[in-house]
Amino acid sequence: MQLKTKYEIGAVPHAEHPLPQAMREDWLCLNGEWQLQKRSADGRVLYDGRILVPFSPETRNSGVEEGFVLGSGEHLCYRKRVTVPKTYLTGVTKLHFGAVDSACEVFVNGVSVGSHSGGFTAFSFDVEAVLAAGENEIEVLCTDEATRNGDARGKQSDRRGGIWYTAQSGIWQTVWLEHMPKHYIHNLKITPDAQKSCVTVASDSFGEEQKIVVLDGEKEILRASYTDSICLSYAFELWSPEHPKLYDLTVTNASGDCLRSYFGVRSFGIAKDKQGIARLTLNGNPYFFNGLLDQGYWSDGMLTYPSDQAVIDELQLLKDMGFNTLRKHIKIEPMRWYYHCDRLGLAVWQDFVNGGGDYKFTHVAAFPFLGFHHRDSDYRYFAREDEAARRAFAASVDETLDQLQNCTCIGVWVPFNEGWGQFDSAYFTEYVRQKDPTRIIDSVSGWHDQGVGKTELKSLHTYYTKLRVPKDPRPVVLSEFGGYSMKVDGHVFDESKEFGYKKFKTREELTAALRALYLEKLLPLISQGLCACIYTQVSDVEEEINGLVTYDRQVVKVDIGDMKAINQAVWEAVQTI
Repeated sequence: MQLKTKYEIGAVPHAEHPLPQAMREDWLCLNGEWQLQKRSADGRVLYDGRILVPFSPETRNSGVEEGFVLGSGEHLCYRKRVTVPKTYLTGVTKLHFGAVDSACEVFVNGVSVGSHSGGFTAFSFDVEAVLAAGENEIEVLCTDEATRNGDARGKQSDRRGGIWYTAQSGIWQTVWLEHMPKHYIHNLKITPDAQKSCVTVASDSFGEEQKIVVLDGEKEILRASYTDSICLSYAFELWSPEHPKLYDLTVTNASGDCLRSYFGVRSFGIAKDKQGIARLTLNGNPYFFNGLLDQGYWSDGMLTYPSDQAVIDELQLLKDMGFNTLRKHIKIEPMRWYYHCDRLGLAVWQDFVNGGGDYKFTHVAAFPFLGFHHRDSDYRYFAREDEAARRAFAASVDETLDQLQNCTCIGVWVPFNEGWGQFDSAYFTEYVRQKDPTRIIDSVSGWHDQGVGKTELKSLHTYYTKLRVPKDPRPVVLSEFGGYSMKVDGHVFDESKEFGYKKFKTREELTAALRALYLEKLLPLISQGLCACIYTQVSDVEEEINGLVTYDRQVVKVDIGDMKAINQAVWEAVQTI
């Protein structure tokens, strides 16, 4: 079988270091060609071939035959032989996975080293005890029942169509080995505070003294020692989308471990303006978050973007259009994606990934559209009766917060979206607030608001009705709106299907509609209290063709200059409030 992708045999996709905020020199990327089998529940081999990791077998970039589907009860078996140096048998060697959808058990040289459930969060295992000098075999056994059992699945569905997309499975982010001393630096946590012009750095190193050096470009600006944590004070330049200033740092310990990272100093918050209207703030000042909904789906890799450069190009395009924010929609990206947002200057509203059972469209959309909202302690109404799935979501909240805590760009956590898998949102809002008081929480984006005092924002999704700012003591945000579609022949997933909230035929018509939407309908709401707007969306996804860019990323549907001018007019209006 030949790999039917743009990658050559022997290529190693996503070979860049996967953790820009926790980099060690001694690591080994395991992406590239693996052996793959699909097996039935009784062990029969249904597929046997090669795959290009980290692309899921359902994707074109994986090189697996078109039409691959992992059915109920079936599982994947990945195998790769890896040569490791003798030094990896001493100290600590970790086998890392960026994400595996959705449950797996990992074996090294036939010995189980651990398992993980949850298709969007990273995990690792200590493997030095089972490694051998020279060649080793890594085996990953995967199952994926998330679209059937209520586990976190995001927008994946076995019945794709409209706003639901083709399901995928298996390894979909980078796999790598990392070696470090027995006493190594771990749990690095960086907490900036723009109001106090300081940053607190905390990390564990088995009681050893740790030395920290902070660099501004090539210039060393701070040097200190600490055991558990340290507060660094300096005249730091503040990070913002308009000025994405970052500082590099290194932490070393007595055992010779060295961890390289970076940070930006900023503060997200809520405060009243001079008219007494609650506003979102950045670095203590009112700030209007003007962004796009970003699903992070790609025509050739689905959840896995094709390359680091593809992400850089897309994020820079959005910056060039004048946007300052992205809402990462029901997906957790590889850590390099957040790094590029940090350094290019894009604030991120981060959704948690939800699951739950099937429930009626009337409950989720129609009733809220008519103004009826429901208490999310009613697990049956929200298809959240499964206690194990609720516990799994709670565990994923911790994993998500821990994994993304150091990302400078993330300013808002979004636990629930439009009632999908929603439950006990007041509890989770308070839980997230206690664990991370440095960010804002949009606890129930869109619908089923549980009331003032139980959520920090009044969060609206408006597609068919008039844009407005309701009276509310909380900051009012338009966390989804727009969704205008334009079909570009030859650049769509299905020529016969088109999903969008309002359809246009030409680039000129779409641009005119966007200008009217922003300048005539949205702009007047800013003085009334609107604090943010998130337009749907960055790119088309399968049948949903309401992106500013086509699914294959080949056509930008609006002129970049025209979109920038629209956003500049919004920015100028914000300066007058």
